Amino acid sequence: MFHISRICNIGIGLISGVDAWPEGIESLDGDALQVALAWLAGREVPISTEQANEALRRALVVRAVGGDPTRELELGEESVSRLAEELDAPEARAALTRGLETLQPSVKGRPATRALELLLADDDLAWRCFAAAYVADALGE
Repeated sequence: MFHISRICNIGIGLISGVDAWPEGIESLDGDALQVALAWLAGREVPISTEQANEALRRALVVRAVGGDPTRELELGEESVSRLAEELDAPEARAALTRGLETLQPSVKGRPATRALELLLADDDLAWRCFAAAYVADALGE
């Protein structure tokens, strides 16, 4: 499980042009760290707003049916898996991988290095983390 607000704050910092994100993610670990890295790396993933919004709406319904929608998000939950499936495309995964690769110099020698290596080594994990970031962002609004 991971805290949605912490991941959303990192995304907001990046969008706001704050360059200190490597320090910001050092307080995260495990799934939360991987989701934050996927969120940061996913800036250039080619998904249309319409496609993302429709798929996200369905994922949020699945989450609500599964219990309290304000509960902590889990990487393995059905809403994340469904969203990952719906948004999946070879060009989108390739863009995410390129984005992850661009983060390497920024995390070199930092605690996030190992998490980034795991994402680069496991395409499915990276894609699931990217989908979880989308759900976390929507829940944080």
